[in-house]
Amino acid sequence: MAEFLDNYGWFSLGMLLLIAEVIIPGIFLMWFGLAALFTGVIDWLIPGLSWQIQALAFAVLSVGLVFGVRPYIGLELNKETDRPDLNRRLYSLIGEVTTLTRPIQNGHGEVKIGDTLWRVTGPDLPKGTRVKVVGVDEKRMTLSVEPA
Repeated sequence: MAEFLDNYGWFSLGMLLLIAEVIIPGIFLMWFGLAALFTGVIDWLIPGLSWQIQALAFAVLSVGLVFGVRPYIGLELNKETDRPDLNRRLYSLIGEVTTLTRPIQNGHGEVKIGDTLWRVTGPDLPKGTRVKVVGVDEKRMTLSVEPA
């Protein structure tokens, strides 16, 4: 084990973990990869460190990066945006005005938005009525509408 734990071993481990982060995204392996790279730099700057000291440095750096830096990166990832519904298609439909393709009877009907047919709920209305999407139900994948 001691032979692996030279600076090239740490650099190799760090690069493998960073490559694994690209393949298996989740912003978690990256911290261990960076800790391995930093441990390799420490071993390069201070040659002859025992494997116990190197392992301790790796552990301390890993914990420090995961709990010290990761929360600040998380804040940046959850920052407000001008398009909050970009990846939430259902919510991006709120405000759309369209025409009923099937009448709303007993509270249920259908509209076509783009190339997709959506089930809708709302007051009973005849086919061809212009309606505005005012809400969504993610569990049932339906839109709530009212006359436009």
